[in-house]
Amino acid sequence: MIDLSGKHIFIAGGSRGIGAEAARMLAQAGAAVSINFHQSQAAAEKVADQIRSAGGKVSVLQADVAEEGALDVAMRAAVEELGPLHGIVVSAGVFEGKPIEEMTVQFWERTMSVNVRGTFLAVRAAVPLLRQSGTGGSVVIYASTAGQRGSAVYSAYATSKGAQIMFMRSMALELAPDRIRVNCIAPAWTDTEMAAPSLDEIGREEIASRFPLGRIGLPSDVAGATCFLQSDLSAFITGTTITVDGGMDMRG
Repeated sequence: MIDLSGKHIFIAGGSRGIGAEAARMLAQAGAAVSINFHQSQAAAEKVADQIRSAGGKVSVLQADVAEEGALDVAMRAAVEELGPLHGIVVSAGVFEGKPIEEMTVQFWERTMSVNVRGTFLAVRAAVPLLRQSGTGGSVVIYASTAGQRGSAVYSAYATSKGAQIMFMRSMALELAPDRIRVNCIAPAWTDTEMAAPSLDEIGREEIASRFPLGRIGLPSDVAGATCFLQSDLSAFITGTTITVDGGMDMRG
């Protein structure tokens, strides 16, 4: 089993979906976990209670990832409570689709604000704290297969995820001298609260049929890859994107 004992990992967007499952799995592996939420403290506290009941260390902090300075405050508070920072997971995001003729500037900018600006602000806030730990660190950004291949109707989302991947590659080069590794995970369709409306609209059986492995992805599939990238087993991996798609990419 992966051992993350002694590590403190901050999750931007850890109150639901993949982020929540990552928080639980990272804590199960021994990490102290800081859960950031934007709106639902109750959801974040529910995840935290699950971690505490299993004997884990956890803190809960509120911050809007798209608000400049908010994550700086939250991460400093997390360090004061749980100790030096060793890794972050950028999970916060929005997933919405509209045909180009119906897409407003406000719709486009909301997607870019949360998914791209939020990623930039999270990494910027984390870097000085990761440097202070003296042991390097790991940054994991949740992108999407849509950011690798594009997606009709979800063009704003796909563009934002492509931007995350290029930002990751740039940061991996910039931060390598500090031994801070930066990687993305690109899930395909994953059964989360955020994706549920689209899954139901398109049809779960139809979507599942697109996967060579025969099912829609689960949050635990992505959380497992997250634990690997936050562990010393991935110490020589940076600047890459791990695709978690059940083989879908093989079908184009």
